[in-house]
Amino acid sequence: METTQIILLLQVTIGILFLIIFILIGVYFLIGRKKEKEQDVGIITDKKEVETTNLGEFGKFQGVLSQESVYDFMEFDEIVDNMIVRKNRSQYVMVLQCSGVNYDLMSQNEKIAVEEGFVQFLNTLRFPIQLYVQSRTLNLKDIITSYRERVFNIKDELRRLDIKIKQVQETGNKALLEKLEFEKRRKNSVLEYGQNITEYVERLSSNKNILQQKTYVVLSYYAVEIGGNLENYSKEELNSICFSELYTRSQNIISSLGNSQVTARILDSEELAELLFIAYNRDESELFQINKMLDAQYDALYSTGKDVLEKRQEKLEQEINIAAIDLTTDSILKADKIKQQEERENEKNKTQKIKEKALDLLSEYEDQLDPRVYKIASDEIENTTKKEDEEKTKETKKQGSFATRKIVKKRKVETED
Repeated sequence: METTQIILLLQVTIGILFLIIFILIGVYFLIGRKKEKEQDVGIITDKKEVETTNLGEFGKFQGVLSQESVYDFMEFDEIVDNMIVRKNRSQYVMVLQCSGVNYDLMSQNEKIAVEEGFVQFLNTLRFPIQLYVQSRTLNLKDIITSYRERVFNIKDELRRLDIKIKQVQETGNKALLEKLEFEKRRKNSVLEYGQNITEYVERLSSNKNILQQKTYVVLSYYAVEIGGNLENYSKEELNSICFSELYTRSQNIISSLGNSQVTARILDSEELAELLFIAYNRDESELFQINKMLDAQYDALYSTGKDVLEKRQEKLEQEINIAAIDLTTDSILKADKIKQQEERENEKNKTQKIKEKALDLLSEYEDQLDPRVYKIASDEIENTTKKEDEEKTKETKKQGSFATRKIVKKRKVETED
């Protein structure tokens, strides 16, 4: 009896256990199906979001671009008073550009002097420095532009010389004509040389593989070195103090480098901007120049051209300069004519004075001379002065007729041309 009860109890518990197992398996399958449905719904919603973003918000920046992030990337705050300000005005930088020496072409004694000077420069350093070397593509556009302007100015001067020479040829002043012709030959030689140099530099600029290497000494000064509470100083006071310290250090570096025959100078704010622009934009620096960009006002909100009144003023000044040059030339020619007339009048007065003096001397001996001798002597004085006057007038007439014939001949040639 007891065994049968135990068997029945065991069968009931085994049945309950199987029932519980079946229930758990069913729950497991239900949960799995539910998760699969949720995943399918998620995939569909993701696809819909992608479609909506592709259709409606394509190309839109979804994040936040702040101005501070750009400044953090640039690693400097601003350029002020020939200094680079970094790290929220905690560091100030001044840059010196150094010109090299041709060490290989020096004699042995000169090389030793340069080495000793450089050793002395290293021994005198009392603060840290950095050496920076920057290679740039040699840009000859500015040089070519300046050469062309000079060639144009020389051509303009030659045109003015031609006008002066024509005016002097009409007057017949040989001395001034020789000077002007010599000046013209000299200007022609300079013009030919300038044109050859311009063509050579233009051919040289077509080669883009010409590099220019520049060496810089970088000096840093930290605001902490001032001491005290920096909040008590304004921005202008900090800039002034740091500039004074950096300028003093720069002058020490310049004088020390001079012992090794290396010259150095402090870069100004525009040159510092060019240095940083090339460092950050290596490829674009070959196409764009920082000075041209500043002249074009790329850093401004809008660019402005010259005022109309300023343009008129410049044109008026140019016309005044040309008129002043012409007036000066005419005044010189007129003054030369007046001088020649004065010389002729002086010659006439001289002859008259000689005649009067001779007659006065002859009258002193009138009592001692025979009246006939006195008369012949006085007539001889009169005839001599008349002959001299006639010869001078003939000579002037010959010169005038020669000059007129020359002018007429020249005008005939011009009309034939």
